[in-house]
Amino acid sequence: MNREDIERRVREYLASAIRTDDLDDGDDLFATGVVTSLFAMQLVLFVESEFHVPIENEDLDMENFRSIRSISAFVTMKSGVQSSQAASPGSP
Repeated sequence: MNREDIERRVREYLASAIRTDDLDDGDDLFATGVVTSLFAMQLVLFVESEFHVPIENEDLDMENFRSIRSISAFVTMKSGVQSSQAASPGSP
């Protein structure tokens, strides 16, 4: 899955969850008030289940979820980490 697909899926989720189509991929979701602390947890759960990436405590940084673009970068990074670990089991 490429970044454009990830961004599209996140955009669609946000549009349905908060009923807005006025978001740009770089908009700060927290500064605009789109994401509250409660909705942030829903967003984390969506990302984890939709993209099948485990989200650890150290991943719960606002920078990873600040915008559609940062979510896409985070998912891409987590997917790459998983792929390289899975490709070389037993490596230190």
